[in-house]
Amino acid sequence: MALLPQAFYRRDALTVAHDLIGTLLVRDEVVLRVTEVEAYRVGDTASHCRAGKTARNAPMWGPPGRAYIYLCYGLHQMLNLVTDEDGVGAAVLVRAAELVSGEATVLERRRWTRPLSPALLTGPGRVAQALGLDTTMNDHPLYRRGGLELHAAPAPRPLAVGPRIGIDYASPEDRQAPWRVAVAESRWVA
Repeated sequence: MALLPQAFYRRDALTVAHDLIGTLLVRDEVVLRVTEVEAYRVGDTASHCRAGKTARNAPMWGPPGRAYIYLCYGLHQMLNLVTDEDGVGAAVLVRAAELVSGEATVLERRRWTRPLSPALLTGPGRVAQALGLDTTMNDHPLYRRGGLELHAAPAPRPLAVGPRIGIDYASPEDRQAPWRVAVAESRWVA
């Protein structure tokens, strides 16, 4: 598998979002194919960077190609991949993935006792849990070997786009922006 270089991330978040679909997130023996993402761009009222740089969102400001992991509602870790130029404040949230390998580890991390189904990995908190992520991995470079990595893979087509989920606080234009991207014909999407 080819590790994606830092230059892959040094582009607009929406462009990276489209190109992330089908890539492989790798940590230890777990490999997940990215099936759904959401872009958070410069000037976006749904972005954690909307009010400027803080201790929490500092990784989102770059450099690109790093993980921005935050705790949502005190329960779920959320994996974002930092994009754009250093100092810009943009990222792509990984919303869903498909299991490629490492099933036993994923089932254990997710404490999953039901039959294997897409519900295992549809939702950003579920993806992070399956990868064994928490905020200690915040700011981790995805373009270097070891820890969490992102690898190239053939891009599935067609793609579906639509508005993002759970951003009721954002402006109407940003709530309706088609910045959510997914594999159109996959069961492994939220």
